[in-house]
Amino acid sequence: MFIDGYHRSSSFEQTYRCYSVSFIEKPEIENGDKIIMPASALDHLAFLRIDYPMMFELTNGASERVSHCGVLEFTADEGTIYMPYWMMQNMLLQEGDTIRVKYASLPKGTYVKLQPHTKDFFDISNPKAILETTLRKFSCLTTGDTIMVTYNNKRYYLDIIETKPAKAISIIETDCEVDFAPSLDYKDLGKPNIADKTQNKGKFNPFFGTARRLDGKPIPAVYSSRHRNKHVPNVNALSSTTSPSGGKLVFGSNFYRTKETGKEEMEPKLESSQQKQPKFQPFIGKKYSLRG
Repeated sequence: MFIDGYHRSSSFEQTYRCYSVSFIEKPEIENGDKIIMPASALDHLAFLRIDYPMMFELTNGASERVSHCGVLEFTADEGTIYMPYWMMQNMLLQEGDTIRVKYASLPKGTYVKLQPHTKDFFDISNPKAILETTLRKFSCLTTGDTIMVTYNNKRYYLDIIETKPAKAISIIETDCEVDFAPSLDYKDLGKPNIADKTQNKGKFNPFFGTARRLDGKPIPAVYSSRHRNKHVPNVNALSSTTSPSGGKLVFGSNFYRTKETGKEEMEPKLESSQQKQPKFQPFIGKKYSLRG
């Protein structure tokens, strides 16, 4: 294709030097996935049949890392692009490294699964609202990337471990179901690890076994209550440390399918102290007389 005497290809693919947004003093761009490109890129894209908003595939040839992004504006110096620093970390890029930028048409996302790095992300009063507000500044998501969520001057990192219907999806004007995996630092409290077993091995237990009365009557309620509580997990404690691996929510829709953790009914089966046991007989056997 020739336009105004210049040769125009049917697709867009260019190589640029990349720098973080700190070089242009625009820290607000850090909260999102949009880059700043030079004006020549817009001149090229204007003559192509592309979908809006524009999205691009980013490739770091040295590390073979691939991600996707949107574009905010075309005001960068020729031959350079500016991108959020967290994206450069995802792509294993240093200031001034080269990166290949290619136009990409991505399908609308229907599902994404996220895994927080730390379980304190679930301690936020309303993580769904915070995540929804953050993703409004994103154009697309790519499996394998790590996104950053900022709340109360604290940064939370979440890995994108699955996206549907493709490994890279658009999240603009679409209902996207979101699921959470347990955080990377989550530990199952119900299963003691090897270290715990080693520490407990050989530990002296002064009192163990089942208590009985000489008269065969049931054990008093004070003891039985203490005995039961020793084996019953603290529901409140579990709800504050267990990650909502099954929690789901929908962005951009009028309905939500949330599964609130900490409010689930937990009904552990307790060993009843009233179970039938053989009646204890303090004196059994034959009787003898000293007289013979």
